[in-house]
Amino acid sequence: MLKRTLLLFTLLFFITTPVYAAAPTVQSLELSVNLVWVMLGSILVFFMHAGFAMVESGFTRSKNTLNILMKNFLTISIAAILFFIIGYGIMFGTSVGAFIGIDGFMLSDVSDIGFFVFQAMFAATSATIMSGAVAERIRLGSYVLIVIAITAIIYPVVGHWIWQGDGWLTALGFNDFAGSTVVHLTGAVAALMVVLILGPRSGKYKGKKVNVIQGHNMPLGALGVFILWLGWFGFNGGSTLAADPSLVPMVIGTTLLSTSAALCSSSLYTKLRFKKMDVSLSMNGILGGLVGITAGAAEITLGGSIIVGLISGILLVEGIRFLDTKLRVDDPVGAIAVHGICGIWGTLAIGLFSTSTGIFYGNDFSQLGIQAAGVIAVIAWVGLTTGGFTYVLNKISPFRVSVEEEVAGLDFIEHGSNAYNFKDSLLNGETETRPRSLDLAERLNKNIPIGEVSKQSS
Repeated sequence: MLKRTLLLFTLLFFITTPVYAAAPTVQSLELSVNLVWVMLGSILVFFMHAGFAMVESGFTRSKNTLNILMKNFLTISIAAILFFIIGYGIMFGTSVGAFIGIDGFMLSDVSDIGFFVFQAMFAATSATIMSGAVAERIRLGSYVLIVIAITAIIYPVVGHWIWQGDGWLTALGFNDFAGSTVVHLTGAVAALMVVLILGPRSGKYKGKKVNVIQGHNMPLGALGVFILWLGWFGFNGGSTLAADPSLVPMVIGTTLLSTSAALCSSSLYTKLRFKKMDVSLSMNGILGGLVGITAGAAEITLGGSIIVGLISGILLVEGIRFLDTKLRVDDPVGAIAVHGICGIWGTLAIGLFSTSTGIFYGNDFSQLGIQAAGVIAVIAWVGLTTGGFTYVLNKISPFRVSVEEEVAGLDFIEHGSNAYNFKDSLLNGETETRPRSLDLAERLNKNIPIGEVSKQSS
């Protein structure tokens, strides 16, 4: 038997023809490296959503943590599916009137799936900006409907104008490398319109007094900021769409320096302005610096990026203060100032600091004017569409929870559970802080519907 087996292997060795893979070419290697870089950027932008979830959770009250986490999971999932079905086609399809795309739906005849994945992460990022701004008082179902409108139509139209190649703002010469306007200003304006209709949280304003509603976990928020900072290297760096050895390091370098400068300016400014170095504003300053450099990361020098960051940090602090105390816009995490005010600044900064078109490099005011026109157009489009949709939605079915539900917390009202199990009260023999009638197991056993929660707790 052994001899027969050896004979069989010997025959197979002589009759088998070796097959070799085609030798890689310089072009195929370049395509592979570029693909890996864009996919790495996509993964980092996806990871940013963990950062958004942590920032929003930490900067708000513990009784709404599960609700915030669920909103972030739903946002990225819904955005990915809708961008595949309709958003990508509207954004990158054949242009009609330089306004909207009309083909490529469900990626029909689209071969570059990697580019779709990268752009889908951006669509989700724009939509999730709203999550923190409307936290602690919006119904989950209504939030989902607004996310659908943003990711399916509102955001893709803005992207078509600027990134498709045939959009009317592109034709004007509008520049936005990685999305200070396309992604961040769009998300911020949408958030502002929803917040204006939604109204402030209960107890935020009383007469002329502005009350501080403290977040429950600043270390969690800080972790989220670090995650966002890390992910932003993929957000801006991946926007090169190629592993260009001269461009990628410059983009990541400007991102790092702008952000670092923004932290320094925001923290120092709060010390001078309020006599204390405010931690939450300083952390938001980091995010403001990231948004501020996003538009010009590829065409602003390293030194210029520091100036952009320094200004971003100060604008962020004053922007949050202005929105909160003067306009009375209740934004628990400062998202509207971070992504809106710093997004506008970052877009306009190209007209000042761009090495090819900026005023400080010997050019006229034309680029600055084009950037301003683009900002105004995006604000008008997003404001009218989001505001109109939200207004109608609220008329059909009010999307704000009741005062009793807000006091109880959205974790219980929307999800029937809590993010934290406070065992210390049980160990001490104390009763739970929440009334026993609000306990999930007891409510289910007694078949008490969600709508009866406020009655049971009163």
